[in-house]
Amino acid sequence: MGTSIPVLIVKRVGLGLLLLLAVSILIFAGTQILPGDVAQSILGQSATPQALANLRAELGLNDPAWLRYLHWLGGILTGDLGTALTSRQDIASSLWPRLKNTLFLAFWAAAISVPLAIALGLIAVRYRNGFVDKAISAFALASTSFPEFFVGYLLVFFFAVKWQFFPGISTVYDGMPFLARMQAIALPATALTLVVLAHMMRMTRAAILNVMQSAYIETAELKGLRPIEIIRRHAFPNAVAPIVNVVMLNLAYLVVGVVVIEVIFVYPGMGQYLVDHVAKRDVPVVQAVGLIFAAVYIGMNIIADIVAIVANPRLRHPK
Repeated sequence: MGTSIPVLIVKRVGLGLLLLLAVSILIFAGTQILPGDVAQSILGQSATPQALANLRAELGLNDPAWLRYLHWLGGILTGDLGTALTSRQDIASSLWPRLKNTLFLAFWAAAISVPLAIALGLIAVRYRNGFVDKAISAFALASTSFPEFFVGYLLVFFFAVKWQFFPGISTVYDGMPFLARMQAIALPATALTLVVLAHMMRMTRAAILNVMQSAYIETAELKGLRPIEIIRRHAFPNAVAPIVNVVMLNLAYLVVGVVVIEVIFVYPGMGQYLVDHVAKRDVPVVQAVGLIFAAVYIGMNIIADIVAIVANPRLRHPK
């Protein structure tokens, strides 16, 4: 007898929350073992021993690590991400506009890459082993072969420096006109699209080809249905679960993996904010951004698993 969908969803969400708790422990422990002294990096090398001692007491650095973790976790659960050590500003209020910028960039990259990847995957299956399929596969292989920073610099060189179609620095701000904002994110959104497009396209092609080996596809072919109709009406709907899983993983990457792209284009998002404060050794900011990235990635995986559970009855029944 199979397990009900709500039970499986509750189990998956609970597992995700446990995983997020474990990640929070790793993030906190990782920031604590970093070399150097936080108080020294804030006050500088000329600080007196008394000033360093006072700042350590103020920041709670003299407390045991487990107690500092519990204080930090308790603040997270109540919506308090802490205070930045360098600017003395509330981290949550500073992160919100950065998070909106990152989500805006990720949304438009996803709006372009997801439909395009699925369409190219369907076309590759329709003309499999032909010239079109090989050309699309070659493009995908070339796209995944280049690291994202190289793609970003190529786009800057050609479209910003040589041809001057778009700005090389993606400056956005509140109240910016929509068209101006879209022009500002054109290059980083294109770079992110090229990074994730090939993977989604290849997995879409592989998932549909796997379904095409099924017996009911042969029956549809014997009925005389056109290949494109067989793919659209029979193969694609039954390949949705693995395709959604791949899409969700890549959507999570669009949010979590923007660090390099944001640094290249000086885009005021979460990634740029993280890099700036890593250089300053601002531990509370690094912890908060790292936990948000982890929550987004785990959340996207949970959504993908829920979609797979609903779409695939075999996951609800023991083998």
